[in-house]
Amino acid sequence: MGEMSSFQLGVIGALFLSVASSVSIVICNKALMSNLGFPFATTLTSWHLIVTFCTLHAAQRFNLFESKPIDMKTVVLFGILNGVSIGLLNLSLGFNSIGFYQMTKLAIIPFTVLLETIFLKKQFSQNIKLSLLLLLVGVGIASITDLQLNFVGTILSLLAIITTCVGQILTNTIQKRLNVSSTQLLYQSAPFQAAILFVSGPLVDQLLTKQNVFAYNYSPIVLAFIILSCIISVSVNFSTFLVIGKTSPVTYQVLGHLKTCLVLTFGYTLLHDPFTDRNIVGILIAIFGMGLYSYFCTQENKKKQADPLGSQMKEKDAAPFLGPQKEGHEVKNLNKDSLV
Repeated sequence: MGEMSSFQLGVIGALFLSVASSVSIVICNKALMSNLGFPFATTLTSWHLIVTFCTLHAAQRFNLFESKPIDMKTVVLFGILNGVSIGLLNLSLGFNSIGFYQMTKLAIIPFTVLLETIFLKKQFSQNIKLSLLLLLVGVGIASITDLQLNFVGTILSLLAIITTCVGQILTNTIQKRLNVSSTQLLYQSAPFQAAILFVSGPLVDQLLTKQNVFAYNYSPIVLAFIILSCIISVSVNFSTFLVIGKTSPVTYQVLGHLKTCLVLTFGYTLLHDPFTDRNIVGILIAIFGMGLYSYFCTQENKKKQADPLGSQMKEKDAAPFLGPQKEGHEVKNLNKDSLV
């Protein structure tokens, strides 16, 4: 009973940290990009990951967590996949309208459900599916403004959806299959994510903005916001891996749509963005859908506790994503079942 209460507190803490840090960095980045005219999102993300790795490296040197070696091929492919997904999401936003980009983000949930059903043999009840549908309808009403289609943008969106879904499923699967914590996995993969974005970021940003990040005039206030954004990003990246590891990729996406609703609300109350009755109705529907999703997940988790053997068997179905698990990786786990 004590372990279960501790686990539930850990999940609540991870969810709170993810929401608080993500909303904070969105507000910070909006000020940086919209008000201060710094449009280089992909390059900024590479700096986020570099700072995250340096912070974790310092923490590891001070023995705040134990570094656990993971199969290099797995880490490299995982890091590259996550880096590519971030770049594709930014390209999707650049080549599509805001409305179509929001549709791309909404499509991640049903596609994740489909992949987990096919490859991991995971079962989703009708109640869960209904609550997810209600959530998606609410977020769609609140955030989607237009749906302008183009061929290149559509292809980029499809690739972004696929890479994002697979990356998030792997985040959960690797932690459980190889018995590593969210901190250990992030520490091992962050250099590869940062490297691919550091190389491709300036090219992607120049393609989208027609500006050169190296020719930008960095004022003291812009530098201050970049540093603040990088500091917050450490919490964002850590909480992303923590939430996916403790819950599931679908729950993380549900949480992401909660953040969307909160950002819309903060934008209206703090930044005086335009807000309509449709936004209010959509947010209320989305929050109701999230409440139902949380309730049904809680009920189903209680049922699963009565059948621990079935849960263990399902975890073995992760093999199609990882291949055969190598021996010699049974090191002490600091955060059992523990990032854009």
